[in-house]
This record gives sequence, structure tokens and C-alpha cells, in this order.
Amino acid sequence: MTFNSKLGLCVLQYTLAIVILIEATLFVLPSAAHDFARLHIPHAIRFILGFGEIFGSVLLLIPQTAVRGAWLLFAVFLLAIAVHLLHGLTNVGNLVIYAAAAFAIAQSKG
Repeated sequence: MTFNSKLGLCVLQYTLAIVILIEATLFVLPSAAHDFARLHIPHAIRFILGFGEIFGSVLLLIPQTAVRGAWLLFAVFLLAIAVHLLHGLTNVGNLVIYAAAAFAIAQSKG
């Protein structure tokens, strides 16, 4: 792997981790409960997805656990995509991109 591809992968890894950490933290805060309740999805799902994303992001930030974090995020994103689609929500574009990024990181580092 060349220097440029290693640098690009590193930027992708830390960008994904930081963005997801921020978004997941906002997702599990009580202020997000009202928006989530409109979807008629149990709050336990919100916490499972949110804290899974937080945990995966933290693992992704630590070099020794980055591969595990990437795989965890990939699994959480797949679950989130499934939940969206099962509830008739088709706006999963961002989740697909996040899943692809997590998969690329896991494959290249693993």
C-alpha cells in the first residue's frame, strides 16, 4: 500500500469515527426521542443502535482496536438499514455510505 492510500485510509477512518461519534451521541440524547417516537420504533432500538455506534466509533479511534470497531460499525449500519427499510423508510443513502466506509476500513486493516 502506498503512502497516499495509507493516508487516505487514515483520514477516512478518523473522519468516520468522529462524525459517527458526534451523530450517535446526539441520537441517544433525550432531545432525539421525540423525532424517533414518530417512527413508532421502540426506544430500545434507538439505544442499541446509538450506543453500538458510539462504542464502535471509540474502538475505531484506537489503533489496536480499529478493525473491531470498523466491523462493529458495519454491523450496526446494516442493522440500521434493515430497521429503516422494514419501517418503510427509504432514505438510507447515508447509512449505505457509512457502511461502505466501515467495510473498506475493516478490509484494508484486517
